[in-house]
Amino acid sequence: MMPVQRRSLVVVAGLPGAGKSTLLANVGPGVTVVDSDQIRNWLAAMLPSGTPYARYRPLVHVIHRIRIALAAIFAPGPVAVHDPATGVGTRLTLVVIGALSWRVLHYIWVEVTPEEALGGQRARGRVLRKNSFARHVHRARRLDLSRPPRGWRSVTVVGRRTRLCLRSEPVGP
Repeated sequence: MMPVQRRSLVVVAGLPGAGKSTLLANVGPGVTVVDSDQIRNWLAAMLPSGTPYARYRPLVHVIHRIRIALAAIFAPGPVAVHDPATGVGTRLTLVVIGALSWRVLHYIWVEVTPEEALGGQRARGRVLRKNSFARHVHRARRLDLSRPPRGWRSVTVVGRRTRLCLRSEPVGP
């Protein structure tokens, strides 16, 4: 069980296919989960059957970022976010959202090999384009996970089979 502050923004990061959604499926009570799969599934149900994901992927990303900001501002307890967060720009955006919403940021990295991540993508039936996945792998290899990234309170490295349970710490006197 990982204790987090009531006003935390916990980003579950890792290569696409690493198992982020699986980890977020049972994070614990009182935690608001913001997963891009929620938007992807909702849009897929709204669009004509068979619409390729590539056609609405940009919209998924935009709505996902908006939902992260809204949850960070309005959720009463911790917010857990699904995002690869391999890029500096994405992490900086999350730091800004955290700062503007007075949230403490925690970075959880789901450590898998690129081959395991590709297996996860195949299992879910959604494989990234080769160049896009290669960019994520390249950026992930440059991450220094020995200390929290700038603007983050903590960094934790977990495996894909980890059971993530977040517990909000009681507020002291």
